[in-house]
Amino acid sequence: MDTQNNNAASGPDVNEVTNTSEANEPDMKLGASGIILMASVFVVAACGLIYELLAGTLSTYLLGNSITQFSMVIGLFLSAMGLGSFLSKYIKRNLIGTFLIVEIAVGAVGGLSALLLFFAFALLDTYLPILIGLSITIGALVGLEVPLLVRIIRAHTDLRSAIGNVLALDYLGALAASLLFPLLLLPWLGLIRTGFLFGMLNVAVAAIGFVLFRRKLVKAGTIKVLTTITAMGLTVGMITAGTATTWIEDNLYEDDILFAKTTPYQRLVLTRWKDDIRLFIDGNLQFSSVDEFRYHESLVHPAMSMVSEPRRVLLLGAGDGMAAREVLKYPSVQTIDLVDLDPEMTSLFSSQAMLVKLNKGSLRDPRVKIHNEDAQKFLEGSDDRWDVIIMDLPDPNNEALGKLYTKTFFRLAIKHLFPAGILVSQSTSPFYATEAFWCIANTISSATDGDNGLALHVLPYHANVPSFGDWGFVMASLKSISPSMAKLKVRTRFLTSDLLPTLFVFSKDIGPRKTAINSLDNQILVSLYDKGYSRYNQ
Repeated sequence: MDTQNNNAASGPDVNEVTNTSEANEPDMKLGASGIILMASVFVVAACGLIYELLAGTLSTYLLGNSITQFSMVIGLFLSAMGLGSFLSKYIKRNLIGTFLIVEIAVGAVGGLSALLLFFAFALLDTYLPILIGLSITIGALVGLEVPLLVRIIRAHTDLRSAIGNVLALDYLGALAASLLFPLLLLPWLGLIRTGFLFGMLNVAVAAIGFVLFRRKLVKAGTIKVLTTITAMGLTVGMITAGTATTWIEDNLYEDDILFAKTTPYQRLVLTRWKDDIRLFIDGNLQFSSVDEFRYHESLVHPAMSMVSEPRRVLLLGAGDGMAAREVLKYPSVQTIDLVDLDPEMTSLFSSQAMLVKLNKGSLRDPRVKIHNEDAQKFLEGSDDRWDVIIMDLPDPNNEALGKLYTKTFFRLAIKHLFPAGILVSQSTSPFYATEAFWCIANTISSATDGDNGLALHVLPYHANVPSFGDWGFVMASLKSISPSMAKLKVRTRFLTSDLLPTLFVFSKDIGPRKTAINSLDNQILVSLYDKGYSRYNQ
């Protein structure tokens, strides 16, 4: 084989195993092909971490409980990478050809991973087996990459430099991926397109390697064909990802999809069937226009009616404007501060005609001031106080949301109440997640005022919302409050003066429970929530 003019041929044959001692190896400068190989380390490291993040993020979207999902995905990936590294020692010849085939394989499987997982969840009901299989397969292939690259690069430099450079670039590639994923890739490309893009990068590494080392390759024609076919397939997938996502979501949600977008914070999907408009966040139903007034009236009016002249109101969450619509019925209200993390959410519900009709243009009202920031950071940075604080936050199905139902957060919120003010929080279903509901009530009860140690007066209550079932709320104040204080002062569609007192009565099967207090260092609430709903999601 003629290799006199091949830049990759300098140094020992990288397709053979050498026994040269590290101590006797001279320092060698990297040639052009060696530098390209080093760059490949950076790329393959970034790709490997992206596939891990895709699996963890999609599992969190679809199954909730981010710590459980990421812990499982990371564990599977790392153990499989260890298996791949172990198996690499049995590859003794044709190192370059093997590495290129590994890149093609990891590009194909990793590139398709997000689409396959989405498909499995929506249509096959086999999500967990597919997740485990993909994690082990991709992890094992990624585990093969670095040992093979070290041995190949050793032909261009000494062993010390090869290991040091490869590991350094491996870590830098992982860092780049971890920063790009939440800041650019997820909000701009989405999960499925991101998978295809990084699959194409793996295949690009294989294509460049083929060009550099084609004279040394065994079965070069086969590798060329595999590279071409895989690249074409991933390109088609990248182009048609939007159509594929729409088709899968159409099957997942059944109803017509009006709007779907992945923001830096969540996946927003709006559906419609006849006159029923529904909002889903990360796959979880947030409201149905058919009965949302039952939920929002129950959330807002009991607390608002117990404050004589509510002027300043704080809404945490509530980016759909429905709670603001109910608050604005009170003529005494002068300002509403609405804190919702996602600007896409508040923009959507203040601009789309059908949604503005639902919330009666509440987000456009001059009395409503929108703050797109984290609720906890907003409260920590504010010296203001409010007459009523309404927490209309998503259910605590993961730790990121669970922190907003901790003793620490409730204590922080209560410090921002006027002495006669009232806080109310949506608190999940006392029927489906009984212990989780009472955990929220017990946690609020434990959140005494940090300055003077005054006990809180807490009133749990519930209402029937057909889309959700029996739904719970918890009200708290530093002043004495009782169900008899709740008097309707505004027009409603669901609540009546006779119905109001009955909301505070619980039947025996869902009555008070003793639970641990939800805290930042031990978010028991998330576990209780998962435990409750798991009985009904089999």
